[in-house]
Amino acid sequence: MAKVKSTFFCQHCGAQHAKWMGQCSTCNEWNTIAEEVVSKESVRDWKQSNRIKSISKPLKIKEIQLNAEERIPTKNKELDAVLGGGLVKGSVTLLGGEPGIGKSTLLLQVALAITHKVLYVSGEESQSQIKMRAERIQSQQSSCLILTETNTQQIFKNIEQLSPEVLVIDSIQTLHTNSIEASSGSISQIRETTAELIAFAKETETPVVLIGHINKEGQIAGPKILEHMVDVVLQFEGDRNHTYRILRSQKNRFGSTAELGIYEMLSTGLREVSNPSEILISKKDTDLSGTAIASTLEGFRPLMIEIQALVSTAVYATPQRTTTGYSLKRLHMVLAVLEKRAGFKLATKDVFLNITGGISIDDPAIDLAVVASILSSNQDLAISPSVCFAAEIGLAGEIRPVSKIDQRILEAKKLGYKTFVTSKYNKITFEEKGIKLIRVGKVEEVFATLFA
Repeated sequence: MAKVKSTFFCQHCGAQHAKWMGQCSTCNEWNTIAEEVVSKESVRDWKQSNRIKSISKPLKIKEIQLNAEERIPTKNKELDAVLGGGLVKGSVTLLGGEPGIGKSTLLLQVALAITHKVLYVSGEESQSQIKMRAERIQSQQSSCLILTETNTQQIFKNIEQLSPEVLVIDSIQTLHTNSIEASSGSISQIRETTAELIAFAKETETPVVLIGHINKEGQIAGPKILEHMVDVVLQFEGDRNHTYRILRSQKNRFGSTAELGIYEMLSTGLREVSNPSEILISKKDTDLSGTAIASTLEGFRPLMIEIQALVSTAVYATPQRTTTGYSLKRLHMVLAVLEKRAGFKLATKDVFLNITGGISIDDPAIDLAVVASILSSNQDLAISPSVCFAAEIGLAGEIRPVSKIDQRILEAKKLGYKTFVTSKYNKITFEEKGIKLIRVGKVEEVFATLFA
């Protein structure tokens, strides 16, 4: 007879407790601890009866043989770039994001595009619903198999018969295993089902992609150890009011976490955006004051983004400071520098700042463009749309250099910008023809350069 054990888990952070408490001692959340009954059985792992019986032996580091990482291309350039070249065989990838952001659509598109045999397991939708989505995105491949199942033992039985080369699970919170007696989506079920899938991936060299729900704080639901167990953690971000989606890598054991993928949500599915500047810079017929173009870096990819500022006389006693996509504290610092070092009286004015496209940027290189847009709105003088900015603002009012300036200049030239404003302390290894470089050293020089 199976041994029954009762334990207490925090539904917020996944911490285990010996008894019920009102407040979790790990995350300090109230009323999140729930009792779960755990039943241990003789067989709980993937094909435990046929596990490899060889014993691991310690080796000297010079004796360890390196094997080349075999990757399966997903036929999706943005996803491949974020993963580092494709899905590594035997890896486990976790994709998280808000409800309705497009996680299932993205992975279904990938599953239908991969030339290898793919098993797409859905615990949330029926086969007919997935068929309707496949017809909507106008992509159907005979090598992709659809299974609607939530029990891991039944899933593994189908896997033994089909022998898929890629496994997609939508989603991990809907699965349950017979090894423990707990409801689907509970802390213990998520941990156990993930452990079984990881064991399957490592033993069969089959890449597994998991979809994970997120909680109200924006973190992937379930125990935090879930993100430590998997090899790759991807975050799918976006705004419901915008059609654009951003794919970021929070953890990647086989590549860089600095890469970024951008998609546009259409009625026919997700479209890869190869030139992000086309969606981040608004189209307008006339030059307007308060706008400036900044050159930023997301990973190794230079992007041109549009900064919009609105400076107006404050109606109330306390001026308003509002930002979208930019740090509010950094805006306060920039305004203080303009007030102290350049002599602009902004303390009695409302300042509203916005980064178009619905994205958030924390690159300090956009500081100069923020200053330019604020000065443009304050003086009601438009900046030429062919001018691009890239520099950091220091507290002393100095214009500080930024990294990878050569890539920023080349991207600006490729997109048709004629003038590039940066710090005079930046070391530029070449003089690019076709684009004019303006170098400034202090914040007060920016106004004289733009509006002389």
